[in-house]
Amino acid sequence: MKSFATAPLSATSLSTASSDRALLASVQSISFGVHIVSLVFGLAGLLVVLPNAEFIAALPDIGQTAFRWSMAGGGAVYMISGTIAIALYAYRQLGLWHTLSFAIPALTVSISAELLGTSTGFPFGQYHYLSGLGYKIAGLVPFTIPLSWFYLGFSAYIVAYQGLKTITNGWRVDLGAIIFGSVLLTAWDFVLDPAMSQTTMPFWAWDQFGAFFGMPYQNFAGWFGTGFVYMAIASLLWRAKPQPWNELPLSLPLSIYLANFIFATVISIDGGIYPPVLLGLLLGVLPVVWLHRLATR
Repeated sequence: MKSFATAPLSATSLSTASSDRALLASVQSISFGVHIVSLVFGLAGLLVVLPNAEFIAALPDIGQTAFRWSMAGGGAVYMISGTIAIALYAYRQLGLWHTLSFAIPALTVSISAELLGTSTGFPFGQYHYLSGLGYKIAGLVPFTIPLSWFYLGFSAYIVAYQGLKTITNGWRVDLGAIIFGSVLLTAWDFVLDPAMSQTTMPFWAWDQFGAFFGMPYQNFAGWFGTGFVYMAIASLLWRAKPQPWNELPLSLPLSIYLANFIFATVISIDGGIYPPVLLGLLLGVLPVVWLHRLATR
């Protein structure tokens, strides 16, 4: 009698688990789609709509209202959607422990560095955030900024980790993933920072003039150091509770990294800022594509 009673329950549990997995996969795909659409609309707004005041003036009232909303919250939407997509990917592929043990260091270290940077100038240099990226923590740093550190950092780290695992092992994989992940993160900023601080509607401004297209070289040391610290913490936490995994589907983290790189690249090229794009290609796009090919060959 007991075996007959438990069989339907087990089947129901399996069906529920399968349904939950399918739901998470759907939400991940939708979030990624929203992320890409937000990037495209952001480019259209920054490069086409904003420079043409007559186009905005010709919009009906509902169009102007929608435009104001998109300019006020569009940046937040693309970072929130990217975070949801990567968080669900990490949870589905690696589990809750590995997701949180990367996300928590990434969020806490990055917001600490950003609050310190906007208050003292260390470790990035003197700068301040403008509007368009959401509510500011302590009136200084938009809450979406640490989210971008998480989803871009995780994307860079996991592709590096999986690629290096095919050519080495042990602590070399961890150290290599930390170094490559931090370099990939910094390479993205080579293109992002000049673009987003000098576009038609800048999202932050530099109070300290620097030799690298208006920003100090210190900024990139700060980026590399911040990424290195939280990736190192995450790596140690992952080692504390090892979970062996073989091949992972890397199309999502690779697509997230490349999409965000392309977004910044298009803005930079529109502004005639070319050397950072070349640096980003050499230190970001080429290595991440190479690492991805190692992982999936």
